[in-house]
Parts: sequence; C-alpha cells; structure tokens
Amino acid sequence: MWSDFERAVMAKAIEEAKRGHPSPNPRVGAAIVRDGELIALGYHHEAGKAHAEVDAIRNAGGAAAGATLYVTLEPCNHHGRTGPCTEAILEAGIARVVIGCHDPAPHVPGAIDRLVGGGVDVEVGLLEEQCTALVADFAKHIRTGLPFVTLKAAVTLDGKIATRTGDSRWITGQVARSEAHRLRGESDAILVGVGTVLVDDPALTVRHVAGRNPLRVVLDADLRTPPTAAVLGRPGEPDAGTLIFCAKDADPARRESLRAAGVEIVSVARHARGVDIHEVLEALGRRDVVRLLVEGGAHVHGTFLDLGLADRAAIFIAPRILGDATAPSFVAGSGAETIERAWRLVRTQMKPLGSDWLLTGDFERT
Repeated sequence: MWSDFERAVMAKAIEEAKRGHPSPNPRVGAAIVRDGELIALGYHHEAGKAHAEVDAIRNAGGAAAGATLYVTLEPCNHHGRTGPCTEAILEAGIARVVIGCHDPAPHVPGAIDRLVGGGVDVEVGLLEEQCTALVADFAKHIRTGLPFVTLKAAVTLDGKIATRTGDSRWITGQVARSEAHRLRGESDAILVGVGTVLVDDPALTVRHVAGRNPLRVVLDADLRTPPTAAVLGRPGEPDAGTLIFCAKDADPARRESLRAAGVEIVSVARHARGVDIHEVLEALGRRDVVRLLVEGGAHVHGTFLDLGLADRAAIFIAPRILGDATAPSFVAGSGAETIERAWRLVRTQMKPLGSDWLLTGDFERT
C-alpha cells in the first residue's frame, strides 16, 4: 500500500517527534512531500506552541499547497491553546494526509471526516505500531490518569546494580551514562527510594547532554532524607523542584525541617514496603506527570513490578561480572514462583553504546 519512500518519510517524522517536550500533550512529528521530494519537517515543541502539522506547514514556506502531509498522530480537531490542525491543513491546501495512528482520546472526534469533507485524501496506518508506541505514555495518562512508568537501571551481566559494599560508580561507560541522562531529559519526573538517596546521594539532574531537569521524586515513608541531600537541589541550578512522598504518620519535626529546605512534602497512606505507590502515581498524574523514570533502587523496582505498575524497562548492560550472591540485583520484589509467571519484555530493542548495551522493552506477564 505504501512505498519504501513513504515509510522512510514517516520514519523521519517519528524521529522529528522525539525532539519535542510537549508533555502533557503527545509527541507528534510531521513531514511534507511535494512531487516526490521531502520539503519540510515539523514537530510539537512544547505544550501551548504550534502542533507538528502547523510547524511543518510553516517550514514549507508556502509550498504546502497540493502536497502530501505525513503525520504520526491523527490531527486535532478542536480549539485549545492553539487552533485545530484540521483547519490549518485545509487552509494550506494540503491534498493528501497520511496518518500513522488514530488519536487515542480526541477532544473533538471527526478529524478525518473533516479533512475528507474538505476534499483531502486521507490514509491511516503507515508505521502504525511505531507511531502508537510513540504516544503510549500519553495514551496511558489519558486512559488511567497515571504516568507511564519506565524502570531504569545499569547492571552487570549477572544483573547486579552495585557491589555488596554499595559501590556502583560506574558500572557503565560514558556513552551509556550520556544516554541515561538523555532519558532523564525526556522524562517529566525521576523517582527513587530513600535508600538510593542515603547510599548514593544522587542529584538526579540532567548532565552530559543538553536538556531540562525533570521533577525529582523521593519515596520516603519516614522522612529520612537529610536536608543537605543533593536531590533537594543546589543554589543557582536550573531546577524543577523536589517532591517527597511520606507516610501520613511521619515525624512532624522532620517534615518541618525538610519544608524549611524548600521541599514539598506530600503525605500518602503507609504501605508494608513504605508508601502506597498507587496513591503516589495518582498524585503525580494529577500534576500532569506523563513520563516517569524510576531509577530504583532494587526494592522500589520490585514494588512497581509486584503491583503491576511498571510499563517499560530501560536496562543498561555492562560487560562486567561481579559474581557475588550478596550484591544487590536490579529487582528485589516478591518475584515469580515459576518461569511461566515471570515478567517478560516484548517489543524489545537492543542499542550498542560504546562497550555497553541498552535493552528496552515493554513489560508483559503471560
């Protein structure tokens, strides 16, 4: 149905989409082709700014009339902070629109009917699986109100995230660490448990690559986070803030000490493993956190998996072996009693990063 050239054009639109940070809106990319030549690309930069279709039309510089528009997601058909993309497409004189996937939750249905009614040829489904994956985070947030959760870790070949003494710097090389920071920059928030704060004292900021710092989230039922912890931020540093979730019965004195350090404290129900993770996710979802990167530690990863609240894994694998049964592993949860009940990753991809690899995939349990 579609040529190799058209598949390549949509693939470019997908890559273009990944340049944007439009949360809580979906990432969308677009490309315009005229007379067999790619003349413009566009993407949704950030919420409140031009959508991908409009960005591409503007970049075409008046040459969009009679052209074909390739867009990863069904165009919007409503007035929000920007006008309907359907209207922009019709006004530009686009002759044909090729859509990657349908909008999982259109504000105003009927975008395709509106385009067809305006004389535009519309086709849907080019690289549909890839385009659907591009908006999986948005789709989950719209459907459930919860963030799309990615568990991230750097591990040795025997699955260890640190030595038995707690040393973990650095399991992977610089190329892999830069990629990890790129993942941070794509996220709305980064979450760790208080154990990670006490052992590693991470800043959880974006370094090594250009990018914005996401919201930092700490699960700390008893408010053990020191007021001097790096995760609370440093003066003069571009900062999205720190949010600590504690149990409702946490020590009031510790609460006030952290608030005095400029930290926002949110109380949730206590859970056997600390705090109620589902309540945490609901609170983050209400704050329009769509993409949540969970960086551990092992017990936090285990809790997310045991509760079925993890969507994707991003595992950086180094060609090292610790060979120590007492060293902490990537996940320390209740676990599966049989191989058949184990979590597996589907739609996996393996990316070489120097001497290391990045394995990504979506969680599925049979």
